[in-house]
Amino acid sequence: MSAEVKIGLIGTGGIGKVNARALDANHRGEIAALCDIIPERMDEFEKELGRPLKKFTDFNDLVADDSVEAVFVGTPNQVHVPASLAAVRAGKHVMCTKPLSDALEPATRLVKEAEAAGVVNMMSLSTRFSPDCLYLKREAREGFFGDFYYARARSVRRSGIPDWNLGFIEAGGGAFRDMGVHVLDAAWWLMGMPKPVSATGVAGAKFGPKGIGYSQFQSPHEDYWSKYDSDDYAGGFIKFDNGIGLQVESFWACHMPPEVQVELFGTEGGARLRPVQMFTTECGAPRDMKTDIPKCWPGSWQNIAEHYLDCILDGVECMSPLRHGLIVQAMLEGVLRSTETGRETRMDEFCDIL
Repeated sequence: MSAEVKIGLIGTGGIGKVNARALDANHRGEIAALCDIIPERMDEFEKELGRPLKKFTDFNDLVADDSVEAVFVGTPNQVHVPASLAAVRAGKHVMCTKPLSDALEPATRLVKEAEAAGVVNMMSLSTRFSPDCLYLKREAREGFFGDFYYARARSVRRSGIPDWNLGFIEAGGGAFRDMGVHVLDAAWWLMGMPKPVSATGVAGAKFGPKGIGYSQFQSPHEDYWSKYDSDDYAGGFIKFDNGIGLQVESFWACHMPPEVQVELFGTEGGARLRPVQMFTTECGAPRDMKTDIPKCWPGSWQNIAEHYLDCILDGVECMSPLRHGLIVQAMLEGVLRSTETGRETRMDEFCDIL
């Protein structure tokens, strides 16, 4: 492999482009090929990058190209596994946006094949790789929190149901897989990734099927919202084998102020993620600390791109492999399954990958 990784971008929508820009801006990466079912979107991004690129409308053709060494998958949820599997089977390194899949079974199949193939396989997780989350992870490793015993994670929008791609609102989409995944993953990772043993929760759709609650309080055409077949809110509770409890909530639309927050409870200290605030007790008195993350620190997308390229070129151990995405997927699906069954989901009965 050359000192510069040739990368194929599968899906040139918003999440694909922000990841691709960071990969292309890194001196060790270069976007060499694009794939999208909408040719005009590829043309626009090719123009933005300012050089001719190979373009495909079928991801199987992109991964078959010998010049492509790695891919980023930024499609709707329902295409994550088919596109990533095609890359893995072609011997390409693969990075996928969240969530890993639209369901647990295909996610499991992908992880097993990716690990057996020996390629770099990675999740692109903008919250886990954010400067504030990385800062709290360092504090956790240095023992600031003591032993974790509880966490709260929530992602709330006032009116933010996606209105630009049906994949978001059809079966396999939904608020929990789109937004809840971020805060659930961040809380789980910060606490040391304990093994989940049970999940319970509620979920539903109170706004989307009525054509309200969409991005910036706009209402798409009925042809769009009449196809709604996912949740626009979900809340759950996950228990782990070490006794930790995690409360997680996600709302695409609601009558509450918007918020993205993770709160950590430890025996020696606690913290909030945004903005970074840390709490402890010293000399018998409470001590609250606000941390200003320097604006010069690299952002999430730069951190993700650099780590992916380091894993490929330097053999660095991946800090967000697809297996992490699979475990988070299992927790998400466990909460949603609880909604369907009306009872707690026992994770050992629900899946065999933990």
